[in-house]
Amino acid sequence: MTEISKAGSFRLGDRDVRRMGYGAMQLAGPGVFGPPKDPAEALAVLREAVASGVDHIDTSDFYGPHVVNQQIREALAPYPANLTIVTKVGAVRGADASWNPAQSPAELTSAVHDNLKNLGVDAIDVVNLRITGASHGPPTDSPIEAQFTALAELQRKGLIRHLGLSNATANQVRAARKIAEVVCVQNLYNIANRADDALVDELAAAGIAYVPFFPLGGFFPLQAAELSRVAGELGATPLQTALAWLLQRAPNILLIPGTSSRAHLRENLAAAELVLPKDAVAALDAIAAPARANVH
Repeated sequence: MTEISKAGSFRLGDRDVRRMGYGAMQLAGPGVFGPPKDPAEALAVLREAVASGVDHIDTSDFYGPHVVNQQIREALAPYPANLTIVTKVGAVRGADASWNPAQSPAELTSAVHDNLKNLGVDAIDVVNLRITGASHGPPTDSPIEAQFTALAELQRKGLIRHLGLSNATANQVRAARKIAEVVCVQNLYNIANRADDALVDELAAAGIAYVPFFPLGGFFPLQAAELSRVAGELGATPLQTALAWLLQRAPNILLIPGTSSRAHLRENLAAAELVLPKDAVAALDAIAAPARANVH
């Protein structure tokens, strides 16, 4: 069984968690909708992740919807004392599997209660406000004070221990921090998509975790021959190499790669052991250089 060791840890809320975590999104069916094709394997993946040292699981009640949180409860409850479960609210799923904004205080409150029920907990370790516009797309610099204040009120009531943001701009992070403590920010970030470079460093200086999603581009896969070349030289897969690059990018980066198979889980966890030499880091850094040069 692969175990995490070299990647170290970082503070998330009131706990130090290992920097290689697990994202549960892929435990739903196709399109993150409906039940998984292999429910038994989904439960086995969760149990092996925790047995291997994972102490940070990312989820949401709109994965499925409800399906993934119910699987987490079935596989892991009663939860280990050191396990931090992070969920997100701010969207709901349509009957056609669409992703629809649900940003009103009433909708956010309802979503928190759904997460509590389906995870089987009295309080959620961390709730991220997933900021959405007209679609479940890239971040927009819209006001978030009403939404974040609603979650801060639920925190004061004891239903949430810590708060974070997802799909947020730097301005939104600063606005949220004026309302309540922010313990993590979860945004799109990878070797080729580095618009958040300055935000990563700003959060590191403040002791706030940065949690990148889509390390290989997600819905827009990276087409980087250089990544494959470097991975081949290291005897690793492109995904392992991309994850290792993120771990070396900044000490506050926490990873949540997802998978629905135990074999792939082991490959992901092994990336925590991969140390990139300076020439490999330089080659990977150069992948994003042309895109950053075109930003005005």
